[in-house]
Amino acid sequence: MKIGDKVSVVDEDLSGVITSVNGNIVVFKDEYGFTYQYPKEKLVPKNAEIYENIKIVKKAEPKKVISKKHDKNPLVLDLHFENLVKNPHDYDSFERLFIQKEKLIQTINFCRKNHLKRLEIVHGIGDGTLQRMVFDVLESQTGLDFYNKEILHHQSGAVMVEFH
Repeated sequence: MKIGDKVSVVDEDLSGVITSVNGNIVVFKDEYGFTYQYPKEKLVPKNAEIYENIKIVKKAEPKKVISKKHDKNPLVLDLHFENLVKNPHDYDSFERLFIQKEKLIQTINFCRKNHLKRLEIVHGIGDGTLQRMVFDVLESQTGLDFYNKEILHHQSGAVMVEFH
C-alpha cells in the first residue's frame, strides 16, 4: 500500500485514498475529506484492474421444486345460497342454513378424501349468522387450521382452511 492507492475498510462501508503510511498504520481520506487511521490488516485495496481478465460465468438459477398438490390454487366453496340451489326463494332461513352447513361438511370431507391442502370458504359479509355457522363447523373439525383470508380486515367474507 502506498500513497494515492484507493482502499476500503473490511466490515465497514468506508473507503478513500491513502494520504500517508506510518509503519502498520494507514491514514486515508474519504470522499468528503474526513481522515481515518486503520491498521493495514483492516484495509483492502480497491483495484478494479485485478478483475479485468477474469471471465464472468453466469449460472442458471435452480428451479424450486413444488409438488403438484401445493402448486394448485385452493378449492373455493361459495356458500351464497343462490349458488347452491335453483330456486332460493322456495326455502326459509332455517332450511337455507341447514343446506349451507351440509354443503360445507361435504366439501370438507371431499378435501380430506382427495388430500387437498387448502380450501377457501366464501361466506360473505352480512349479519354474521352464516359466518358463525362456518366457524362453529370448522372448530368442531380436527386436523385443520383456519383463518380470515384478509388478515387486516376484521370481517373479510372469506375463510382460508389448511388441512394437515
